[in-house]
Amino acid sequence: MKVVVLAGGLGTRLAEETEVRPKPMVEIGGHPILWHILKHYSHYGHKEFFIALGYKGECIKRYFLERVSLNGDMTLHLPRGRMERNGGDLENWTVHLIDTGKESTTGGRVRRLEACLRQGTFMVTYGDGVADIDLDELLAFHQACGRVATVTAVRPPARYGGLIFNGDLVAKFTEKPQAGEGWINGGYLVFEPALFDYLSGDADSLEGHALEKLAADGQLAAFRHPGFWQCMDTLRDKMHLESLWQRGNAPWKIWGQV
Repeated sequence: MKVVVLAGGLGTRLAEETEVRPKPMVEIGGHPILWHILKHYSHYGHKEFFIALGYKGECIKRYFLERVSLNGDMTLHLPRGRMERNGGDLENWTVHLIDTGKESTTGGRVRRLEACLRQGTFMVTYGDGVADIDLDELLAFHQACGRVATVTAVRPPARYGGLIFNGDLVAKFTEKPQAGEGWINGGYLVFEPALFDYLSGDADSLEGHALEKLAADGQLAAFRHPGFWQCMDTLRDKMHLESLWQRGNAPWKIWGQV
């Protein structure tokens, strides 16, 4: 199935990193978070990606070009200016790098890909978050609901741990609990081509325009995911994800060895 990754935003809340590169290129464990996202989808057999580029899109293009051209061994025939690649270990992906405008919003970026996505069900996610979502279960849920769209609902973790009291004494500390009962849009969306009836231009927000209209029409289902989900909005989030990876405790790493 075709997968769209929205990778064109400015990432202003992570300015420490995004002044020189787009947020999907910020690294976790020596790999861009975009790579982690594609590994997740490909683990479930989805290996054709449409990366919707905008801000500093050339950085993402350069990453994939270098990943291909510099992978494995090389033999250079200098007098003839010829190069041969030998061996290497590249993922079996097809990656379409599509410029969708510097100023386009999320819905506008998806709309610009309409010609590529009109053939059937497709998936959309954001280029700055990871999760341990079972994508097979998500797709089965979407198909069973029979709606135009399905959003994955998540409950983000609270930023701080909790305290358990014994009178005026602290009995123990707790892990960071989930933030109440509130569910939010965690990305990992599934759409039918009828989505494009809800989008009209570059200024259309996927969330503020299309999803709200779909909900009003009874065409938006919600797949509840109670497991791990983390968006990399801030430097603190980036450091948290890096810490999980370095400790060998990254819940989103559901594929084999790197």
